[in-house]
Amino acid sequence: MKNSGLFIEFVRDAFNTKEFIPLHEPRFTGNEKKYVLETIDSTFVSSVGAFVDQFEEMIKTVSDTKKGVALVNGTAALQVALRLAGVNKGDEVITQALTFVATANAINYNQASPVFLDVDLDTMGLSPSSVEAFLDEHAELREDGCYNKKTGNRISACVPMHTFGFPVHMDELLKVCSKWNVPIVEDAAESIGSKYKNKPTGSFGKLSVFSFNGNKIVTAGGGGAIVTNDIQLGDFAKYLTTTAKKPHKFEYFHDEVGYNYRMPNLNASLICAQLEQLDDFIAKKRALANRYDEFFKEEAINFRTELPDTYANYWLMCVQLNNLEERNQFLEETNGKGIMTRPIWKLMYKLPMYSHCFRDDQKNAEFLEDRIVNIPSSVIN
Repeated sequence: MKNSGLFIEFVRDAFNTKEFIPLHEPRFTGNEKKYVLETIDSTFVSSVGAFVDQFEEMIKTVSDTKKGVALVNGTAALQVALRLAGVNKGDEVITQALTFVATANAINYNQASPVFLDVDLDTMGLSPSSVEAFLDEHAELREDGCYNKKTGNRISACVPMHTFGFPVHMDELLKVCSKWNVPIVEDAAESIGSKYKNKPTGSFGKLSVFSFNGNKIVTAGGGGAIVTNDIQLGDFAKYLTTTAKKPHKFEYFHDEVGYNYRMPNLNASLICAQLEQLDDFIAKKRALANRYDEFFKEEAINFRTELPDTYANYWLMCVQLNNLEERNQFLEETNGKGIMTRPIWKLMYKLPMYSHCFRDDQKNAEFLEDRIVNIPSSVIN
């Protein structure tokens, strides 16, 4: 970008401050204090309480699914969702290299191997055509599922991640994965409130997950959730994440290796208050996105916007610069002036623990890695 000074001036005017401007900070403008104090007064601050139950009902509604399960964070949610989808030790799981590391880590926690396939330039998310090309070349269907005929490993899931809240081309991906009998587990950590063809992200997968980390549009401080339309599977998710304890008046009996991953009621009280404001938060973020779009059009810079037939929550807004040198200069100048900007993630196969994993040509992912920068995206009151 030729004149970062104009951008810095624009952002300071938009956020109406001369102080440091973070990338994304939470807004507590509703019933947060009220609900948290209610929880403290009740003494039910751990994983049992009214707000946990309320949150699980709310997340079902937001995602248009039949079952919601509260978890301690989004990474734990994805780990368990993959296990429930049938991912086992030695399996392969298709995903994208252009993602936050938690996506790959959750696969690894299940002792499976990520298969890194390219993204689409328009969504920055997993490309259905890349998945199709990989499966056509490498896969074969057997009675018990889809296998990689070159490695002999089962391909047990596909994990698309809706990058920065922009939905993946889900219709095409569902078609490909259905053909090859590969279940989809949506990583919707960043996309709460986003829609693809009027359906919420998180409603397409066999299971899907959300994150409520402190940098998300709505936060529980930490927090995550699994959602699904398979009620039996959802019930099992709740059971597993509550240490797989069999219900009893006083006995302790566990018949599975479960997880102590339940969201505390204290955190649930916070996220309930936040979810009450979700529509308002997204409306304000979309208004900011429109202001950015107008500004960058005048500067002939590509501000990334939603595609037709999609509705983006604009969690983290971003620009696409012309090359790596321009990206780095923009990052240096903005951060030097107290405007927090960040590059998109380093591709997963460039990290030491995933350097051995299979990847395709990654042409689009590498193009975007050199050019995409996130800019201040907080809700403006």
